[in-house]
Amino acid sequence: MVVITREGCHLCADALSITRSVCDDVHADWLAVDVDTDPELRAVYTDHVPVTFVDGVEFSVWVLDSVRLREALA
Repeated sequence: MVVITREGCHLCADALSITRSVCDDVHADWLAVDVDTDPELRAVYTDHVPVTFVDGVEFSVWVLDSVRLREALA
């Protein structure tokens, strides 16, 4: 699982908290990537963070639902 975030973004902080909790519970690996560290990501997702990907497929934008994430990772 990958979460694209931005420093200072409250929705990103929420998504990271949910990701950490759910992934810990289901023993899934995850990675956070700061959108501002990659020009290509910033060009695509500049105002659309957080963005989460599960198995390489875009899963959610802005709001991450913990129940839906848990189901996707199960």
